[in-house]
Amino acid sequence: MHVSLNLKSQISNLKLSLSRREALQRAGGGLGAIALAQLLGRQGLLAQAPGQTQPSALAKKDLNGGIHHRAKARRVIQLFMNGGASQMDLFDHKPELFKRHNQPFDPGSGVRVEAATSEPGKVLKPVFEFRQHGQCGRWVSSLLPNLSAHVDEMAFLMAMASKTNVHGPGSFMMNTGFLLPGFPCLGAWSSYGLGSLTDNLPTFVVLPDAKGLPYNQKGNFTAGFLPASHQGTLIQARPDSGEFSLNDLKRASNSSYITDESEKQGLSLLHQLNHEHARQNNSDPQLEARIHAYELAAQMQVSAPEAFDLSRESAATRELYGVEDKPTADFGKRCLLARRLIERGVRFVQVWSGTGGPTGNWDNHANIEKELPPMCASTDKPIAALLTDLKSRGLLEDTLVLWSTEFGRMPFSQGSTGRDHNGGTFVGWMAGAGVKGGTAYGESDPWSWKAERDITYCYDFHATVLHLLGINHEKLTFRHNGIDRRLTDVHGEVVSKVIA
Repeated sequence: MHVSLNLKSQISNLKLSLSRREALQRAGGGLGAIALAQLLGRQGLLAQAPGQTQPSALAKKDLNGGIHHRAKARRVIQLFMNGGASQMDLFDHKPELFKRHNQPFDPGSGVRVEAATSEPGKVLKPVFEFRQHGQCGRWVSSLLPNLSAHVDEMAFLMAMASKTNVHGPGSFMMNTGFLLPGFPCLGAWSSYGLGSLTDNLPTFVVLPDAKGLPYNQKGNFTAGFLPASHQGTLIQARPDSGEFSLNDLKRASNSSYITDESEKQGLSLLHQLNHEHARQNNSDPQLEARIHAYELAAQMQVSAPEAFDLSRESAATRELYGVEDKPTADFGKRCLLARRLIERGVRFVQVWSGTGGPTGNWDNHANIEKELPPMCASTDKPIAALLTDLKSRGLLEDTLVLWSTEFGRMPFSQGSTGRDHNGGTFVGWMAGAGVKGGTAYGESDPWSWKAERDITYCYDFHATVLHLLGINHEKLTFRHNGIDRRLTDVHGEVVSKVIA
């Protein structure tokens, strides 16, 4: 798009009936030209409709110190194991399963035993050896030899529980706090509450498995009823190589008519149209979010290529994460990218292991002995590398690392060697900023069938994460349809025993 230098005369003769949406749609010429509004928001030039506030008034607070109390964590990396990672095969060592292997499952309480998708089978012991590690003596499966070296830095939630045995609702609960779709996720609430640490990269980034999106697709990363600018920015790797393509950020090669000067002129014109639109119309949150996205895209044209260029890392660092080895290449690259992003000011990064569907994830229905090892092998070395790398760079002091899954598995077999869904108990852990390493909270029953003591629901998990970020979960609210909504609904207690 070419704009004449004589803007004032053109604007004075222009009938300003054109909305900002129409102006942006007609800007044309690729993302570089679309992003005409790149500096307006950062410089306070974007006009707002009467009565409309900035997306997050809370973002005006101290970005380092939290909004309700002193923050222990400044940013978050969440590692999500999609499909339901088997707690008794990884972290929840239960001698009773070894003693009663291949016997009928009878917890002795008279409770009817049911499974989500199958008939309950016989007791199934873990196939792989468990050993105690670290000064804390935490039991860890031999499937996780690298991660087991870090147990003294980790706090385990040993009795997490869900309200469902179904993937979709379970994943929604662990991400948004609700069984139903349409609610903002943890990353979106963090963005809304704390705002951005940088102008050049998104506040909340999602790195899904290269094979595809998880259960619920993009519903796990949604901003729900929060302003759309707080939703997760999805960065997908090419499934053939696991590399990240940034071609969409580049000016189209056939757009020779787009120049730096024409973009400046277009920006000035759009500024005029923007003010006229605000004068004539009420708030338009979708348009505001769209303009914000265009601004960010323009900023990323400069910053993203460097941030996403993993070749800038040393050979030793790439080896640490296993980015050249086939089993660990995909997850290793995304863990390394997560470190690079938080290092450059991204507030919240979510890294997914496993796609949706019956295979290629942690949903091990058919054969736990064959299906679980590849998932562990793909993640064990990269996660351990992430903790090591963050610590060596001094980033673990203010970065919170989370390991999550939507629910666990059953202590009895599905078929002969698989395990069915189990919302009754599962395990999660956290490490880094503000976390009391070498600790464990809660306990499941002798079978790892039900959470028995100090149960942690998603509400408690979310309340604890927000607390470490300097946020009181009961005070972070958003008015929606006459209700002051919050991430933890009407529940949630901070798990103080895992906080340093």
